[in-house]
Amino acid sequence: MHSMRNPAENVEEIKTLCRQWGGSLFGVADLSLVKKEDILLPSSAIDHLPFAVSVGYHLSDSILEGIEDAPTPHYFHHYQRVNILLDTISLNVSSAIQEKGYRAMPIAASQIVDWKSQKGHLSHKHIALAAGLGWIGRNNLLVNEKFGSRIRLVTVLTDLPLEIDSPSAKDCGSCRACIKVCPAEAIKERPEDFDHLRCYEQLKVFSKALHFSHHICGICVKACKGPK
Repeated sequence: MHSMRNPAENVEEIKTLCRQWGGSLFGVADLSLVKKEDILLPSSAIDHLPFAVSVGYHLSDSILEGIEDAPTPHYFHHYQRVNILLDTISLNVSSAIQEKGYRAMPIAASQIVDWKSQKGHLSHKHIALAAGLGWIGRNNLLVNEKFGSRIRLVTVLTDLPLEIDSPSAKDCGSCRACIKVCPAEAIKERPEDFDHLRCYEQLKVFSKALHFSHHICGICVKACKGPK
């Protein structure tokens, strides 16, 4: 049974659901604005899903403050639990959409499907970018105006009619907090010059030394509190 309500009402309902489950950020992107190379799903699977719901979770500032020159076990556990919560939010959103008679495809918050280039089914940050939740910073992460990079993201693709948000026109401005602290010196003046390989090699070092099953760091995440 298709809901006859308008796109703005649909957005409010989904946004309320996300907030109830702990989501801190919410936006809707036009999937056609996202580059095809940022999506590793067959076009046949997503051609009929024109909208992308982007949900963000504000990480614990107190846990991030505990990071000095390496990720902590506390942050590692938090990172894992937040990914699970985001996946739960995306399942709840998908369930609500399907109950209305529309299609929904939740995309895992942290699942690598292309290990060589460290890519998931789609780029959550590029969806969030198109959904107006922030911009791509010098640290190669999404930077939100309120929370900086201290967020994790998840995406749900759908054909439920939704009002689309506009991408942000802001950028990092004069802030270079992440450049100074990067242990791999992977962060450059221009976001497009970010050194993915140096970053990944550093993540592998941390993963091995600290016996973490994920490649995480958190040093530039801690440094990025958003523009002053």
